[in-house]
Amino acid sequence: MILYRTTHGHLVEHNGSYHAIDEPSFDVLIAHEDLQAYLTAVTEEATLTQSPNPATILAPIERQEVWAAGVTYYNSRRARIAESKDAGGGDFYDRVYSAERPELFFKAVAHRVAGPNTPVKIRRDATWSVPEPELTLLVNPRARIIGYTIGNDMSSRDIEGANPLYLPQAKVYDRSCALGPGILIRSTPLPKSTQIHLDILRSGHSEFAASVTLAELKRDPLTLVEYLFRDQSFPHGCFLLTGTGIIPPDSFTLQCKDEIRISIDSIGTLVNEVD
Repeated sequence: MILYRTTHGHLVEHNGSYHAIDEPSFDVLIAHEDLQAYLTAVTEEATLTQSPNPATILAPIERQEVWAAGVTYYNSRRARIAESKDAGGGDFYDRVYSAERPELFFKAVAHRVAGPNTPVKIRRDATWSVPEPELTLLVNPRARIIGYTIGNDMSSRDIEGANPLYLPQAKVYDRSCALGPGILIRSTPLPKSTQIHLDILRSGHSEFAASVTLAELKRDPLTLVEYLFRDQSFPHGCFLLTGTGIIPPDSFTLQCKDEIRISIDSIGTLVNEVD
């Protein structure tokens, strides 16, 4: 089942039918002792409603923090090493790829997050910007993965490549993150065959497209969550982007009005235009 946050309240889709949820707080839903069981009961009792108008779907976030994991795919390791070689940072990325401890960094709070069909941004002082399509975990306050959504970890490659210590500036700015359109609620991990697909349209034509499966994700999502919750608490839960395995060529950079389309099996498609 898929949970949506909309301008008209929360909806859950199950087997093609949509049901309204009589709970106005997204935070309360995330903190539920057993969200999947609760939503299952809703689908059995609630009145059917129409599918949401795409224009009414909001980013599925309220007071959660958004964090991200880096260098979790070999392609990401390769790209990070190449872009930072002149700054002497390549060795860092090689080490973190093979280390037991993952790279984790803060990404956003709700007001910096773009929802579906709303603009994402590229930094004004960046010359090389790319989207990073990522499977994103929804984790409840008790460190349990309760759902999955699509994330776009917008990145300024030239800024991070100039010096790895610039990573917060390359990654954290208004609308540098997008989430949605809904959250796939399930208690079991997604299969390794799950595909993530990226398509970037420019003037209506595909400028770049590629796919990757979760089989190429080096880090176990459960391990990523365990490290994230070490000596940290998330009273409203959190989102964790799990890294990207899709890297556009070095010759590519996003332009205003580009349309970014990220699809993940069983979840849907997240669409954002570049502002």
